[in-house]
Amino acid sequence: MLLDLDELDYMHRKIKWFSVNSFNIFSFFDRDHGPGQDEPLRPWIETQLAAAGIKTGTGRIMALCLPRILGYAFNPLTVYFCYDEQQQLAGILYEVSNTFGERHSYLFKIGQSEAKGGSQNKINSMQDGSTLHRHSCEKRLYVSPFMNVEGKYHFRVKSPANDLFLHIHQTDREGPILDAWVRGKRASIQTSSLLSNLLRFPLLTLKVISGIHWEALQLWLKGVGLKKRPAAPSHPVTIIHNNLDH
Repeated sequence: MLLDLDELDYMHRKIKWFSVNSFNIFSFFDRDHGPGQDEPLRPWIETQLAAAGIKTGTGRIMALCLPRILGYAFNPLTVYFCYDEQQQLAGILYEVSNTFGERHSYLFKIGQSEAKGGSQNKINSMQDGSTLHRHSCEKRLYVSPFMNVEGKYHFRVKSPANDLFLHIHQTDREGPILDAWVRGKRASIQTSSLLSNLLRFPLLTLKVISGIHWEALQLWLKGVGLKKRPAAPSHPVTIIHNNLDH
């Protein structure tokens, strides 16, 4: 789901099968994200944006994430698209969670400096005329027990409009080790569409965590060694000022 954080209360009231911070077929819980607290998520994100010098004012914050389905969800990645009051994308916060209950976020400033080439963010135009943002950063959080905390994440992402495009390419000193994509077409969230998706993907959120552990088992059976898990970063958010993407 791509959720406007300011519309959550409205959705809670108006959509029968969707709730905020309470059980339903589909639900969104603030504690599943950010600092993991039962408090509205927006003020915490605004604090991180301010620390990075990103001015958004009352602009929208859109969260791309899996909802809870029948009370359960695991989000390996939640992406927050943060807009200023002129509806221009000002920042992107990538929130990475691992299966050990740890979470770390990478915050990028989006702006005119991208186009000037002085920043290590880059922008490109896609065939449909939309803007493709490119940026990268060092990996900070232990995610897979088969990978060390090293290497870089390279992101390519569009500001969501009628469609969605997100590509994550991870590399280390020896070369590429991971590619992941998220693509989609916009559809409104309504009671009918929620029920339709429930029938099409009844165990989607459970499938995510099951798939992670299944792939881990396959690697372990192939003899891939486990890597020691270091402590998570002391600060929950890494602000990226220079992030050259080759």
